[in-house]
Amino acid sequence: MENYFNYFTEIEEHYQRRRGTGLLLSTLDWALIETWKQAGIPLEAVLRGIDTAFDSYERRPSKTKKINSLAYCSQAVLSEAEDMKEAAVGTSRQDPKTVPGLEAEEIGRFLAGNADKLLQAQAPQQMNSTLQECASSLDVLADSLKQVSSLRLEELERHLTILEEKLLAALTMTSPETTLLGARAEAEREIAPYRAKMPAAQIDQLVKQFVHKRLFELAKIPRLSLFYM
Repeated sequence: MENYFNYFTEIEEHYQRRRGTGLLLSTLDWALIETWKQAGIPLEAVLRGIDTAFDSYERRPSKTKKINSLAYCSQAVLSEAEDMKEAAVGTSRQDPKTVPGLEAEEIGRFLAGNADKLLQAQAPQQMNSTLQECASSLDVLADSLKQVSSLRLEELERHLTILEEKLLAALTMTSPETTLLGARAEAEREIAPYRAKMPAAQIDQLVKQFVHKRLFELAKIPRLSLFYM
């Protein structure tokens, strides 16, 4: 892989190759990838799990439906992650400070672009001060990258996570109950066909991530993590 911060892109492209189409990932798919990332599941385990799930599907004598969601691969991904953990292979992340392929200029453009998007978001008016504060923080971070000789990506990622958590908290507090209930109901509907393939803890986390992503989409708030570059 080019670098660990390509986690989302690598998974999306690998899934599309195995499925044989350019089918766009759904909100559920992106939320599921987010839960894998937060759980520290190595990229290699996810890619292996996708292969295992598709290989098993292709061996079936009757294929009435195509695989239409990454959730179909969830059980295989968790199994591969456990196997890798037991074998003590690939269980530690590559140190972000040494990851190639992420240049300061590129990251600066990403941060500044997200700052502009925050100021154009369609969030509840009560969020304006939070949006402006976070946009200002992103601009400061972008400017600081022009003066560093080496990138401390792990520290930067922690800062971006804090900003995103502030945005989510404000958005949750200011969104109408109907919006929150609608997002949760949508999550439950999307997950329903795959519940048997997931442990309860993962389902709970997936619902939270789905609602998180849907609220950001509705408000046109960008995801700030470097994983979304």
